[in-house]
Amino acid sequence: MKSLAELEAIRNKAKGSVNLRKDDNAVRIVVGMATCGIAAGAKPVMNALMEEVAKRNLDHVAVTQTGCIGVCRLEPIVEVMVPGEEKVTYVKVDPKKAAEIISEHIVNGRVVTKYTIGAAQ
Repeated sequence: MKSLAELEAIRNKAKGSVNLRKDDNAVRIVVGMATCGIAAGAKPVMNALMEEVAKRNLDHVAVTQTGCIGVCRLEPIVEVMVPGEEKVTYVKVDPKKAAEIISEHIVNGRVVTKYTIGAAQ
């Protein structure tokens, strides 16, 4: 950092992303990024989700990470929380599936049931 103004810009950018997470109308996409998720390939999945959200200019969507979701054998796990709807848990997600989840579930409002935890059981 070279100046106080630069530090202020970083602070304002961080505050903006925190406010998005508190928005009651924002869609939340959470990726399990504990050791089990990372080992199973969660990092490329998270990157694919963030790229797809950015590419489509989906300002109402927040992609975040969490620790272990609790079903390690089904990693990488992605949870989608749309306000007013039941949470959807996707399992064994790869980057290609992540792009399809954004396209179908987030953009078109259709859950991709073949990738959900219910279909895996």
